[in-house]
Amino acid sequence: MRALVFAAVSSIALAACGMQGQDNEQDTDTVASANQGTDYGYETYGEDNLADTMASNDDRYMNEGDAADAGSDAQAADIPDPEDRPIMQAQVVLDRIGFGPGVIDGKMGMSTENALNGFQEANDLDVTGELDEATKQALAEWDRIPATRVVTIPASWSDAEYTDIPEDTAAKAELDRLGYKSLDERLAERFHTTIDVLKQLNPNGRPAGAGSETAGSSSASPAPEASATPSSTPSSTATRTASGASGQGDSFFKPGQQIRVPNIGGDRIAPGSIEDTSWQQTLASLGVGSDQPEVDRIVVSKAGKTLKAYQGEKLVALFTVSSGSSEFPLPLGEWDIVGEAYNPPYSYDPEVLSGGKEDGKTYKLPPGPNSPVGVVWIDLSKEHYGLHGTPDPETIGRAQSSGCVRLTNWDAARLAGMVSQSTQVIFEA
Repeated sequence: MRALVFAAVSSIALAACGMQGQDNEQDTDTVASANQGTDYGYETYGEDNLADTMASNDDRYMNEGDAADAGSDAQAADIPDPEDRPIMQAQVVLDRIGFGPGVIDGKMGMSTENALNGFQEANDLDVTGELDEATKQALAEWDRIPATRVVTIPASWSDAEYTDIPEDTAAKAELDRLGYKSLDERLAERFHTTIDVLKQLNPNGRPAGAGSETAGSSSASPAPEASATPSSTPSSTATRTASGASGQGDSFFKPGQQIRVPNIGGDRIAPGSIEDTSWQQTLASLGVGSDQPEVDRIVVSKAGKTLKAYQGEKLVALFTVSSGSSEFPLPLGEWDIVGEAYNPPYSYDPEVLSGGKEDGKTYKLPPGPNSPVGVVWIDLSKEHYGLHGTPDPETIGRAQSSGCVRLTNWDAARLAGMVSQSTQVIFEA
């Protein structure tokens, strides 16, 4: 487990991805200092788990009879999921044990097939990329982990600010933060899924399987249908408080509402494990826990669109990635990790981004989950290259990158907890 930044990235030079000479600035959202108990700027699950109140509390699934002590999560037992979701159940299990299926949507796709390939390789199974009988048997020990659970959106989310992010780069540079555009977007990233999947799991604004009498007062009437994407009209306004008294933004869901979500886990944040409280808040917002395996080597395959992480010869994690393009190819070879920057700013340079074909004004864009490099930058000894997150998780493995290795924000954050300056990085065709 890596508790904090292991090397300050004082000058991040990312030419291909457009991030040059930036100080290692941290997200300055309101969070308390580490010596203020459990007051971290969000409602924590408990004194022994500083994840948010929607934490998975996995132990209750493995110990029958504990649900009564599981807080709001226990309500899932009262609202059983009316559907069998075998693919989603496999996805949430794979996600929990380090073989990331990308966006959890209950469908077989490239990222899920990659995750299955990784799990099969790690467990000496035939590598088929399919949820075949041998793989189902190997996954059987997690059968008690259901595909979904019911949570209550924290009331504190009503105090959050959601950001109208314009298309114009100059207008983006005027923002204080490239934060979430709506409560819906924040909720989708928290549970490694999409807004559409959340709506499917909550028809008419209620958890699937729930009637109005069990959905809770804030869910008794479905939230009005609204676009989850705010206007992209350029604006000089730094941020806006989400519309309406609830602070929900242009959102379908509301603070205090009970909803069904993919049952992602591995989200426990051990007290004292993360010294940077801003990064702790980021991990909580992504549903990423503090306990990650330390890895000796990572291998990025351009052809396979995967990043594999090893302890010795044992494969312990796999994530689908986007890596390079014809203009900015993945630099094949062996590299070192120089350091990490959490919630870094981004330097927009049209000359760099076009490979010298264009020029224009440069801009410094603020940090946030909707930054072009997402929530974390892992700096490499290959100048201008690194591993980082993205504001568009559904494009991973499908859209090309500008030379760097791009992951979902939650996978990038998880990877940041696995690597160190002693981790070997190999890029292969």
